[in-house]
Amino acid sequence: MKFIVSSSLLYKELQNIGGIINTTNTIPILDNFLFNINKNKLKITSSDLESSMTSEIEVESESDESIAVSAKLLLDILKTFADQPLTFNKTDKNTIEITADNGKYSLAYQDGGEFPKEIEIQDASTTKINANDFLNAINSTIFASGNDDLRPVMSGVFFQFSSDSLKFVATDAHKLVKYERKDYNSQNNSEFIMPKKPLQILKGVLTSIDNDLTIEYNESNAKFQFNNSTLTCRLIDGKFPNYEAVIPKENPNVLTINREVFLNSVRRVSIFSNKTTHQVRLKIAGSSLNISAEDFDYSNKADENLECDYKGDDIQIGFNSKFLIEMLNNLDTEMVTLSMSHPNRAGIIRPENTGNKKEDITMLVMPVMLNE
Repeated sequence: MKFIVSSSLLYKELQNIGGIINTTNTIPILDNFLFNINKNKLKITSSDLESSMTSEIEVESESDESIAVSAKLLLDILKTFADQPLTFNKTDKNTIEITADNGKYSLAYQDGGEFPKEIEIQDASTTKINANDFLNAINSTIFASGNDDLRPVMSGVFFQFSSDSLKFVATDAHKLVKYERKDYNSQNNSEFIMPKKPLQILKGVLTSIDNDLTIEYNESNAKFQFNNSTLTCRLIDGKFPNYEAVIPKENPNVLTINREVFLNSVRRVSIFSNKTTHQVRLKIAGSSLNISAEDFDYSNKADENLECDYKGDDIQIGFNSKFLIEMLNNLDTEMVTLSMSHPNRAGIIRPENTGNKKEDITMLVMPVMLNE
């Protein structure tokens, strides 16, 4: 095996796919990148058994072979090089020799045949979406997913594709976010739960991509294809909760307020809240919003008054400030609405007058019992 490749190009591709590799692996081969060379095409693969990622780059070569090379060692040496052509050459001593402008470096390799085979998706459905729009969907929802090992179905993002729209939903039972794109659809009605780790990796690599992302999926696996890369993963097995049932339909009390003013006020007041409940109290009457918090254990207390636009009955309601801050942080509109029905029913946060009729964001936050 022998090939010539640009050091910076190889380093960039290895960084992109290296996020799949776990810091500790029970199977040693998973600490490696698989290099599969076919004439002038180099296909690089990383895997953690649940997910795998591949990237193809052009190289100068006449070889047709595969080997596995230490991921850490390769990334460590490549990041030290200025951009230059590197020659990789397999020797008789079970090493791969890298020749650079100023030196030679040898590292051991393993047989590529030991590397896990790529997951093949049978009878797949296919959907296309712009990479930026997909990124918005994931950024808007992933923070609301849970971390409870006993409820794995809540530890990812629920994809619900239909002929009308694409919906992305995440919840941890305390908060819920539904993001809907009405300018995309799917030929078949499909539902599946994506694990968090591959979505976090996609978040990192899709920021620099502006063209379409192709999603192939069946009941057990999903594949994401973009540019010269592919990410394949197993789906979370199980049934996602009926999220529509928990979204209150009648919410006559509607608060409209500047998002940044509201966010900064909750941030300040929450510093004085109880460190277990993180409770802040919203007291709304007329056009006045009072935000307060108190930690009875330490006699800490804060309250602020803000002007707002409010339609409905006077209300007092408590929320976990951490959840409010997360949700307001993940919106980018100037104004938001908080719709409520009763102090013991969920509040619904939505962006106000976005002007974007293609997307719809609904954020639901459960109330906390107020300390009278």
